[in-house]
Amino acid sequence: MNMTEAMGKTIDEAIEIGLKELNKTKEQVEIEIIDQPSKGFLGFIGTKMAKVQLTVVNQVEDEARNFLKDVLEGMTIPDVDIQIERNQDILNITLEGPNMGVVIGRRGQTLDAVQYLVSLVVNKGEDKYVKVILDTENYRQKREETLVRLANKMARKAKKIGKTVALEPMNPYERRVIHSTLQGSPFVQTYSEGEEPYRKVVISLKK
Repeated sequence: MNMTEAMGKTIDEAIEIGLKELNKTKEQVEIEIIDQPSKGFLGFIGTKMAKVQLTVVNQVEDEARNFLKDVLEGMTIPDVDIQIERNQDILNITLEGPNMGVVIGRRGQTLDAVQYLVSLVVNKGEDKYVKVILDTENYRQKREETLVRLANKMARKAKKIGKTVALEPMNPYERRVIHSTLQGSPFVQTYSEGEEPYRKVVISLKK
């Protein structure tokens, strides 16, 4: 049920009745007051009850959770705990359960693909964009640490051999980590070249 009308002696009472019927909190609904309560003749004859309409607001958390459940079932990965925390316009989603390596995929490609799909679902028809960050087994932090080490290693290599070094193709997030890591280097500079999904970071010596 996404909408209901409820009546009560007061506006607050009508709202509470409607919330119980919908099994929602006040933050999850839009409230429209249809009728204000009023007392009739002698305080009771012709008394008018308060009437409100409650409409459930689509919650991106619920949409994300339901979509992920369907995806994980399709991947035959049951019993996954989906933890969702919203911080303003950022939706942090953490998956916990067995076989999370399948969800991560090769170098996080599957995880990135599912994250992209969740982003499409929760932002469909919305005016305000919500950024989705999907993680499991702390993969994002581990991958970032690996990329930082790789960036420094390849920068040393470029300096040692005196030549430009091109890294393997990476997604935009990973390329940003490489650029950010080396942006303060006095010896090398970085830029991206190629077309997605084969775009890669190039490390060259500063002149």
